[in-house]
Parts: sequence; C-alpha cells; structure tokens
Amino acid sequence: MQAPHNPHAAAAADLRLDGRVAVVTGAAGGIARGIVERLALLGADLVLLDINDAGLAALPQWLAVHGRRVLALHCDVSDPHQVGAAAARVAQAFDGCDFLVNNAGVLPAASSIEDQSLQVWDDSMAVNVRGVFLCTQTFGRFMLRRRSGSIVNIASIGAQAPNASPPYAAAKAAVIAFTRQTAVEWGPEGVRANSVSPGFVRTPLSEHMYATTDMAQVRSAMVPVRRLGMPMDIAGVVAFLLSDAAAYVNGQDMQVDGGFMQSTLMRAQPPRGQHGGTGRGR
Repeated sequence: MQAPHNPHAAAAADLRLDGRVAVVTGAAGGIARGIVERLALLGADLVLLDINDAGLAALPQWLAVHGRRVLALHCDVSDPHQVGAAAARVAQAFDGCDFLVNNAGVLPAASSIEDQSLQVWDDSMAVNVRGVFLCTQTFGRFMLRRRSGSIVNIASIGAQAPNASPPYAAAKAAVIAFTRQTAVEWGPEGVRANSVSPGFVRTPLSEHMYATTDMAQVRSAMVPVRRLGMPMDIAGVVAFLLSDAAAYVNGQDMQVDGGFMQSTLMRAQPPRGQHGGTGRGR
C-alpha cells in the first residue's frame, strides 16, 4: 500500500541542503557567520573563503559539531589567480559545488563625492563588484556543467537609495544589476541567481557604532519592526533562496530590512501623522 502524500514533509525537504556543497565568500564576517551556521544546520558541506586567516581558522572547528565537511581557504576574491586556485581545490575535494554565496565586501568610510578618494573607489569596486563577477564566473562553471545550482549575492539597501558612501552605493547597485544578468543568462541552464539586500544589521564589525552612540535607538525607531537586524535574519533568506523551496525565484532582490525602505514617506509626515514612522512608536 502506498504511503499517503505528506505535503508538510515535502515542504520541509525542499528546504534541506543535504549532500550539496556551498561556497561562501567573506566567510569570517559577521553576516557570513549566520549564513554558514544556517547552511550547516540544513545539511550543506561548506567551502569557506576569506582573507582573514585567523577568523577563517576558527570556523571549521566551530562547524565540526554539525558533522559537515568543511574546506577553509585563504582567497582574495578580487584576484583571479586566487579564485582559480580555490576553485581547483574545490574540484579536488568535492568535484565542484552546488551553491555560491557572494558575501565578501568592503564598506568604505563616509565621504562626499567631491572628496572621494579614487583609490578607495577602486578598492570598493575590486571586492564588491569584480569579486562577485570572478566568483560567479569561476564557481558557476561547476553549476553550468551540472545544469543545476543557485547563487545568492549579498547586496544592500544602499543600492536603492543614496547613503554616506558613494562607492558602496554604486558597487551594490552593480551587484543587483549583475544578479539579474546572471539570472537571465543562466536560468535556461538550470542555474538561478538572486540577491539579498540587508538593512541595518548588528554585527561585531558594526558594534562599535552602536555601543558608543545612540544609533541603535535612532535606527531601531526608524524600522517598522522596531529593532536592528541580526545575522540570522539574513541567513534565513539566503538559505531559502539557495534551496529547492525557491526553485521558481530567479533574478530577484530580497530586501531584508524590517520594512525600513517602505517607510520613507511615512517618516516625512508631521509627527501626529506618522503611524509606524519615527513619530508614533508602538
């Protein structure tokens, strides 16, 4: 007798990543830690790339409790030779990969356009844009060969609205545009590409800003859900987009910002008219 169909079990299975290999760049960073933990819990084996050797060295030991295979490699994503060498190691260890999370990035200091350093601009483009291109092209070849795979690029809400760092805004806008290009070109080959745009996320890198100023309170008041994001908030969306549960999601940018980008006009109203803006906090 055939077992009855269980749609709940099927839905849960769609979210699992068992037996598949995920490459995560900038893996020693704050948001990345949430991502790699979530992917490990969902069953993925991991390839962790970063230039932070000390941070990278701690990750395999920490992830070993989940019983996953982990390959940690020093890699500057803006260097085609290092990206190629990392891909060769992945081919040797895992015979390729199924997923890629382009998380590596740099956030240049605030500056006006007229005072912007050309070197800082170029450095931002090298990691935030060139790195995404190189890793997509190089690791994407494994997925194209298998005619199956999923790519998630970490962009930013800074791509959608002006902010304090011109090179960051321009670079993240380029990431979203490149994501759409990849989705259209590679979708017919079985490879999906999407991006995730975090809002205000509290990480060890940004903690100094919140610990010494009132920015945590100010920014929380500007977000409709009234809190800052955490790495696991981003990780859940990344994992969903990689998984088979998102099999029909391609070329999309998912803003994970607690509704911040939707509240602009509300914040421009007089305080008595701000229902959920910065005037009436509930």
